[in-house]
Amino acid sequence: MMRKLATFFAAILITTLASTAFGVGVASAAPPEGKGGKGGGGGGETAQPTAIVTLGDSYISGEAGRWHGNWATAEGNRGGTDRAAYKRKGVWYWDASRVYGNTVGGCHRSDVSEVLTNGIGVDAKINLACSGAIAANVHRASNGGVSFKGEAPQADQLAGVAAGHDVEMIVLSIGGNDLGFADIIVDCTVRYNTSPSWWQNTCNQSGQSSIDSAMPGAMAGVAKAIDEIRAVMSDAGQADDSYRLVLQSYPSPIPRGSEFRYSESGWSRTNTGGCPFWNVDANWARDSLVPQISANLASVAASKGVEFLDLQDQLEDREVCATSTAQGSGSDAEWARFLVTGLTQGVAQESMHPNALGQQATGTCLGLLFNSAPGSYDCDNVAGNGPSVMSLTAG
Repeated sequence: MMRKLATFFAAILITTLASTAFGVGVASAAPPEGKGGKGGGGGGETAQPTAIVTLGDSYISGEAGRWHGNWATAEGNRGGTDRAAYKRKGVWYWDASRVYGNTVGGCHRSDVSEVLTNGIGVDAKINLACSGAIAANVHRASNGGVSFKGEAPQADQLAGVAAGHDVEMIVLSIGGNDLGFADIIVDCTVRYNTSPSWWQNTCNQSGQSSIDSAMPGAMAGVAKAIDEIRAVMSDAGQADDSYRLVLQSYPSPIPRGSEFRYSESGWSRTNTGGCPFWNVDANWARDSLVPQISANLASVAASKGVEFLDLQDQLEDREVCATSTAQGSGSDAEWARFLVTGLTQGVAQESMHPNALGQQATGTCLGLLFNSAPGSYDCDNVAGNGPSVMSLTAG
């Protein structure tokens, strides 16, 4: 009965992984005098402020940025991991808007999203991404784009940004929701919670079939998103060589089966670790699924002549439940949000996303990329260091 109840709550809550709303997050500063840009450089014209813009889905919006590590206990400040927790007259309260601002309803553009934590010296850092977005939510409405949660498609929002800014870099993360990644997580975790270790009901075969079936359409949508972004920038008077366009991939939030610190049998992976996956499914996700998605995104980037930032190994040894990590907010904290199956600790859609540490790490990667020659790169963490120290290598 306990297993059935746990599965019931897990299935209900995890299905909200892709449920989202839409908003805009902007960090800006007054442009320095004489800063170059469209229309700048003299003749009495006013230089436009420079900007970097992110578009796409939850992995770039800042989803799970509320959490600085994971803690199994739901009370208080959750072992110091809940950045939305505060104490008043001896009583703990939680306010997610302290992290997600006015996007607390679903987009979850956090204050530690990569566009805000990269150290790049531009006048405006603008986050148009939204948790749950698919490629069609990026495309222009005039070319088949679809509004999301009552908001205009992201390319149309980009047009407004480009009209008033000298955009220096655009970073896109999209395709995961088109592939049904959240549905695969739901399937894997429900199968784990409803079958015994001596008769495992695994998800990797059905998951692989689903991914293979969805991949062509998903990658076509990503390719079109790149075309739509370029069309917007062209209409705004910015040639392709006047800004950098980067497509990024996804990291694996869970380790290989042999690297879990909790036993495959029993309840600890579900109730304590928040990582309810059979070893064989974890191996498939880590060494097959995530690399396959990265390879296909890299192929799209190459075919479209844009830069590629490969993040598939970014969370290596920092994943949820990895033997090299521990719960809490210390130096060995996990860099991804564990699976939320309870009712009092955040929301399910934050599950299996880079947390505040993981988001900051991606921001460091983006800063390194910005200061490197255009190209394709892999970004990995550095053993013994926090998210402010990452390694960028040519891919």
